[in-house]
Amino acid sequence: IRRFFEERGFLEVETPILQATTGGAEARPFKTYHNALDHEFYLRLSLELHLKRLLVGGFEKVFEIGRNFRNEGIDHNHNPEFTMLEAYWAYADYQDMAQLVEELLSGLVLHLFGSYQVPYQGRVLDFTPPFKRISFVEALKEKAGLPFDPLDLERLRIFADAHHPELAQVPSYKLLDKLFSIYVEPELQNPTFVFDFPLAISPLAKRHREKPGLTERWDLYAGGMELAPAYSELNDPLDQRERFLEQARRRREGDEEAPEPDEDFLLALEYGMPPAAGLGLGLDRLAMILTDQPSLRDVLLFPLLKPKREPVEEKA
Repeated sequence: IRRFFEERGFLEVETPILQATTGGAEARPFKTYHNALDHEFYLRLSLELHLKRLLVGGFEKVFEIGRNFRNEGIDHNHNPEFTMLEAYWAYADYQDMAQLVEELLSGLVLHLFGSYQVPYQGRVLDFTPPFKRISFVEALKEKAGLPFDPLDLERLRIFADAHHPELAQVPSYKLLDKLFSIYVEPELQNPTFVFDFPLAISPLAKRHREKPGLTERWDLYAGGMELAPAYSELNDPLDQRERFLEQARRRREGDEEAPEPDEDFLLALEYGMPPAAGLGLGLDRLAMILTDQPSLRDVLLFPLLKPKREPVEEKA
């Protein structure tokens, strides 16, 4: 993977793990405290915002392979500490990035297996390019049997309350993602690009140039799980500030996963970020597929587990 990006002119970089603000993803962070600076810091949720600052600084192609941390639950395809590849490409868009990722993964599979066929959990996944492409809105509407536009969040709330009472506490805008994971995601076994995500769940992606309410974002799915999101990156500082303020409003209303605005990143955008495409590829999940393993625990040497016993306290 490194060689693939380096051969195409991408520079590998490192960005901070300890960060003064949360950002780049909607998730609960791990908190820590810097004694000398007398300030609370966070383990990063994403590599994104610092890599995009490098675009502002004049770097045109950068990538990083690094660890992210999210204070969330553990299941077969989630671990609080995980490895991501993120890449940013100036003067490209999400269509260009789709072609690049298709070339990366099909070439990787061909190199490892001698063909485009990958055995995975009793199935054979076909990585022959080009990968299938579908629309987020149309797929959700079809698979969930919705007789209305899924972007109508009021009607989506009524549908969820009637059919999925377990989602009663989920904010309305997150229902799009939750219902997609229920109705569509499990069926996406062969590699599939899901294009044009709703604006409500894509705060860092550029608005779609032709489709109101949507963004220039795709997610790649395989084996019934998400492998990689990619965007035409939002580089309008005014639009980005509005979206950050909307996240801050949601946080005040009780959404603990919504981040506070990152003023340093907004300032960088004001200096000027070129149009660009960005990618995040989950390497642990990719390893699951390539090694035919059912769980992240099977590809991590030391997956996070609850200690068997509480630490023994010293007696006074």
